[in-house]
Order: sequence, then C-alpha cells, then structure tokens
Amino acid sequence: MPVTVLLVDDEPLVRAGLRAVLEAQPDIEVAGEAADGAAVIPLVRQLRPDVVAMDVRMPLLDGIEATRALLRTVAEPPKILVVTTFENDEYVYEALRAGADGFLLKRARPAEIVHAVRLIAEGESLLFPASVRQLAAEYGEGGGNRAARAALERARLTEREGEVLRLMARGLSNAEIAARLVVGAETVKSHVSAVLAKLGARDRTQAVITAYESGFVAPG
Repeated sequence: MPVTVLLVDDEPLVRAGLRAVLEAQPDIEVAGEAADGAAVIPLVRQLRPDVVAMDVRMPLLDGIEATRALLRTVAEPPKILVVTTFENDEYVYEALRAGADGFLLKRARPAEIVHAVRLIAEGESLLFPASVRQLAAEYGEGGGNRAARAALERARLTEREGEVLRLMARGLSNAEIAARLVVGAETVKSHVSAVLAKLGARDRTQAVITAYESGFVAPG
C-alpha cells in the first residue's frame, strides 16, 4: 500500500511542487490538498491520509494550531510533517511541541522530501536530529520545563530505557540502537514502546523533546 499524503499550504506553487516530487514515487500518493489549516480536520476524516505535510505559517489557522486541533479531535491521527521556510524557527519548535512528528524545509531537494515523508510514515527514526537538538537548545527552556521534568519523573525509566532514549535523541533507528547495544531489534522495539508509553509520548519526536526539556538529555 502506498503512503498517502495530504498537502496543506497557502501557496499553490509549493503544493504543486510537493505533489510533483511525491507522485513521481511509486510508493507515495497525494490524497488531497488544502490551502489552510482550517481545512485539515474535515479532509483528514474524509481522506484518512498517512501523513499530513503542513505549512507552519498560514493566514487563517497556522500549522501549530492545526496540529493541536487535529490531535485533539481525531481518534487515530496521521503523522504530521511541518513544512517551513526557516529551519531555526520558534514556530517549528512550537509545532513539534504541539505534536508534529518532524519538519521539512521548503528548499529541500526532491530526494530529501521523499526521504522525510517515508521516514515520518515509518516512525522509527527522528527526522533531522541535529536540527531538533538545535531548536531544543534555543527554545527548550534549558532543561527547566516543569511539565517535562514531571513527566520524566513519573515515567521511572529503567537504566536500559534511559540508554535507548538517549540514542533516540541522537537520531538512531531501531536497527542502529540494536547494533550499538548489542541486542535484538525486537528488544529495542519493546524498549522504545515502553519509553513512549511511560512518557505519554505520541512518537519518538515527542519523547525526545521531553528528554531535552526535562534536562535528561542535553541538547548541546
């Protein structure tokens, strides 16, 4: 089954460019388009896409609020890939905090766009870990976020789960973590699932942001 994508951007040329790049791939299908975040929820309910590629800045409802609304109201929400002009942007970090799974620069090369969509759909690795680390260093409250610290304390991660979380923050995939820790891939998958469940995180990105904002992992 192909990965289905909903494109949300107020610039028709951006949507057309993304559509051309994605539909050139045999395993990706563009399910639909929208010009503003306000249209996301009804289209997601109608089309059931695997991934929403969404501009972070739009005139009526921006990508941050659209992400919050989508995760709040849709029972099984798709993965959310924020599309942005500027990499080091507080809007991007707020979108990740709100629940977006990763971000993509509008100037990215076609191969990078395709890779981002596939990676977000699979959900096994952190997209652009160095950039997420940089954003956390600038906007993540220096490990002093009370909610994140409380979530980490409640989680009571085991020593091995803590190791896995640190490696997740570095962007390693399950296979790479397995090789680093010299354990089986299924064992790593179980540890990752436990980390997400204990932290109450929707995905790896949310778990890593909690790790940075709690001070468990230093973003520098």
